[in-house]
Amino acid sequence: MATQTSPLGKLAVQQNLQGHLEFLRKYPPFNQMDTAHLAFLLEQARLVFHAAGEVIVSPEQGPVSHFHIVKQGRVVGARQQGVAEENTFEISTGECFPLAALLGERATRTAHIAAEDCFCLQLDKAAFARLFALSVPFRDFALRGVSGLLDQVNQQLQLRAAENLGAQYSLDALLDELAPRQPISCLGDLPLRQAVKLMHEQQVGSIVIVDAEERPHGIFTLRDLRRLIANLDAGQQGELDRPIAELMTQSPFHLPPHATAFDAALAMTERHIAHICLVRDGRLTGVLSERDLFSLQRVDLVHLARTIRHAGRLETLAALREDIRQLVERMLAHGATAMQITRLITLLNDHTVKRVIELVLEEAGDPGIPFTWLVFGSEARGEQTLHTDQDNGLLFEAMDDAEAAQIRARLLPLAGRINQALADCGFSLCKGNVMASNPELCLSRQEWSRRFSAFIREATPDSLLGSTIYFDLRAVWGDDSGAEALRQQILAEVADNSIFQRLLADSALRQKPPLGGLLRDFALARHGEAKHTLDLKVQGLTPFVDGARLLALSHGVSACNTLERLRGLIERGVIDAQDGAAFDEAYQFIQLTRLHQHQLQARAEQGFSNRLDPDELNHLDRRILRESFRQAQRLQSSLALRYQL
Repeated sequence: MATQTSPLGKLAVQQNLQGHLEFLRKYPPFNQMDTAHLAFLLEQARLVFHAAGEVIVSPEQGPVSHFHIVKQGRVVGARQQGVAEENTFEISTGECFPLAALLGERATRTAHIAAEDCFCLQLDKAAFARLFALSVPFRDFALRGVSGLLDQVNQQLQLRAAENLGAQYSLDALLDELAPRQPISCLGDLPLRQAVKLMHEQQVGSIVIVDAEERPHGIFTLRDLRRLIANLDAGQQGELDRPIAELMTQSPFHLPPHATAFDAALAMTERHIAHICLVRDGRLTGVLSERDLFSLQRVDLVHLARTIRHAGRLETLAALREDIRQLVERMLAHGATAMQITRLITLLNDHTVKRVIELVLEEAGDPGIPFTWLVFGSEARGEQTLHTDQDNGLLFEAMDDAEAAQIRARLLPLAGRINQALADCGFSLCKGNVMASNPELCLSRQEWSRRFSAFIREATPDSLLGSTIYFDLRAVWGDDSGAEALRQQILAEVADNSIFQRLLADSALRQKPPLGGLLRDFALARHGEAKHTLDLKVQGLTPFVDGARLLALSHGVSACNTLERLRGLIERGVIDAQDGAAFDEAYQFIQLTRLHQHQLQARAEQGFSNRLDPDELNHLDRRILRESFRQAQRLQSSLALRYQL
């Protein structure tokens, strides 16, 4: 059926101005626009009918001449991919198109087709340009699209979290805004006694040792002074007159002034330091202390990490899990991204694992055998949430299989005690027994190497399952060289095996995003306790994780984190930059929704679950969640095309 172009379309709008106004106010960006600007929009608009299957806008039509708002029905975007046609997006009630083409005064790159009978409010190009000039919210939306909507969602999450905290502080604040303007420094020949006097006069906890050109060579802190005084014997007071260069910590860690508070917090937590030098063009510009970093907020990441690393009992570590939950609450209020939150949760979990191992060794005694504690899955990727179980293994060196069997017999009891201690601290025992206490996961480096090679050579369900579990690995305790050798082996062998890549691609396509059909936005569980819900982790995040892993392993990208893998793939030209950015945003939104869901469950003292009833979401959250699942579907479609599945 041809598109209706008669004046009746405009009359239909004019006769129901109030109804159309109420309709627009339900959806962004119109819900943020002034009434006068909405009235202008409706004065210029007409209601147009499009029959199912009708092409509304296409590349062949040339530069776009109209702006469309879906009043009823659905519109899909179809793009030719070789001989196949791929549906790249879906537009439903309250959404609009085609913004990028209108702003660029060009044709669309994607055909927009009515998926069913639908009505659209249509605005000509001149009226669109006028509205763009009049309304700031509309202009911002037109320029930023889904990114702008995600900002709105993030702001809502911040406000909801801040209601419980009353805190307003951004982890994206630049360090040169937080650090004192004049760093306290001295030359290396200054006697320690005078350096300490200078620190006291300036009321600082550190002094940076520089050369004549202000290049930092070392740092001396009050902690260093306390350690020195504690070790002085009677009659050694002359030590205080030694040049400070002989007593400083050399090559202090530094960041550029444009680094963020998150970068500094992460570095302090990882390196167990309380001061960071700010360096621009090789010269010292400032010093940031732990006190400076956290003076404007109540998120003391470094203090929490230090408390974990020095905990004297397992009971203390278990109690600190609640502090980590509070930390997540505060980070949400401070506007942290999903990647920042999951990375810091993982880092604190790493500290907990290390301390558990130390406490178990203190109690059970050192076995006298060096070993490396491996983690797999989300902990290896740096993507953990509060809802996590154990996925770990143990690696050691052995001359041959016989020696490996002897060492394994000695290490397995220790691994079992560590697994149980971790469970006591809140890390659930793995139901699939992916734990170091499993003899199949307490292996020598050679045994691990043979096992991974077998996964890649064999086309069995177990080998494919093993590759998704174990091919994301990282060392948390012990020498990392064995784990690094295994990672490089996996990269080399997968990149050289196209058959295995295709099998991985087929496996990555099996978990479909929960997108609905004509009647519902989402495909939900129909039976049991999970009825009317979807799984944010398995159905939402897993397609991105599996897809990014496959492409990274196939193209030599060594990163383990999903978003870092996507960015590495963009740099190598494996995926388009715009597609990669869309995948990044979608993944982070699903993860952020999951984190918020866990916070709600924790406040209600419920067990953690990744299942969500989308009817509990507001319209904006539903819209972005559906679009995020659509991006997962697009990634899977590209894999199917790439590997001809």
